[in-house]
Amino acid sequence: MTQMRASNEDRERVVERLNDAVGKGLLTLAEAEERIAAAYDAKFLDDLPPLTADLPDPTPPPRPEPKPGRRRAPGFDPRLLVALAVIAGVLVLSHGFALPLIVLAVVATKFGRWRHCGPARM
Repeated sequence: MTQMRASNEDRERVVERLNDAVGKGLLTLAEAEERIAAAYDAKFLDDLPPLTADLPDPTPPPRPEPKPGRRRAPGFDPRLLVALAVIAGVLVLSHGFALPLIVLAVVATKFGRWRHCGPARM
């Protein structure tokens, strides 16, 4: 049975994992240098897995399922609409033009509490 040769991309993938491990404090610089040299010297794919076998799996843990139902868009505070309404009211009363109300209506429509961000599941 013949072994498959390692490509530069295969070696770079291993080196990237090793560099990440150094950044996370899992390997010392000396250990990483030794393993990186071995990765670049690797001729076959079978030579690469032992270099990262003792490191945690690089795939992130699965994200939890969102709760069903209606929800606000992330990062928006509905209290901002109240502040915008007060500012718009002051500008309309003091200057007599309705542009701030139009801007407020657009913002409220885009980010308002009634915005539906996905199907409701029951």
